[in-house]
Amino acid sequence: MKTLGVIGGIGPESTIEYYRSLIAVYREQKPDGSYPSIILNSIDLKKLMALIAANELTETIEYLGEEIEKLARAGAGCGLVAANTPHIVFDELGRQSSIPLISIVEATCQEAKALGLKKLGLFGTRFTMQGRFYPDIFSREGLTLSIPTQDDQDYIHEKYFSELVHGIFLPETCEHLLAIVDRLKASAGIQGLILGGTELPLILRQTSYEGIPFLDTTQIHVKAAVRYLLS
Repeated sequence: MKTLGVIGGIGPESTIEYYRSLIAVYREQKPDGSYPSIILNSIDLKKLMALIAANELTETIEYLGEEIEKLARAGAGCGLVAANTPHIVFDELGRQSSIPLISIVEATCQEAKALGLKKLGLFGTRFTMQGRFYPDIFSREGLTLSIPTQDDQDYIHEKYFSELVHGIFLPETCEHLLAIVDRLKASAGIQGLILGGTELPLILRQTSYEGIPFLDTTQIHVKAAVRYLLS
C-alpha cells in the first residue's frame, strides 16, 4: 500500500474537503473496509501567496519543495499539492521531488477529454486565470480555454481571498459567479467550466449550470490520487 502525501492548508477549507473525499473515494473503490494511508502537511497560505504575488517563483519552488520533502521523509510514496495556483511551478517541483507528484491540471485535462469538451472556461485566482500552466497543457490536447473579462477576474480573485478561503460562502457571491458563467458562455461559447480553485466547488455546489458542466478540480484530483494509490 502506497502512502499519499498531501500539501494542504492552501486553503484550509478545501483541504478538509480533500481529506473527506480521499477517504470516501478510496472506500468506494476498495470496499473491503480498509482506509488509505495519508500524511498531511498543512503549510502557510499567507507565505505561499505572498511569494506567488511577488512573482518570486524560485522561492516558491524552494518553499514547496522543502514541504514536499518533509512528506517524503515521513514515508509518503507519492504526493499532491491540494490547490490549483501552486501548479504555476508544478513542472519544476516534479523534476526536483524525490516522490512522484500528481498534477491537478493534467487530471482535469484528461477529465475534459473524457467528457468530450473542446472549449472550456476557467475560474480561479488571478494567478491561475492569467497563468500559462492550464493553457499549455490543454492546448497540447487541442482544447481551448477562455477566461473572464478583467473586471470579472478581479471580482473572482477578490472574493476568493476575502470570502472563500475563510469559509464564507454567500448567496449573492454565488449569483454573481453564475452571472459571469452566463457572460463567458455568451462571449466564448464555452461547453464546460473548470472550477480552477479548490474553494470554488464549495460555493458552486451544483454539477452544472444552464447546460454547462462544472469540472470540480478537487474531486478530479482526488480520484486521480486514489487511482494512483490503487495502481
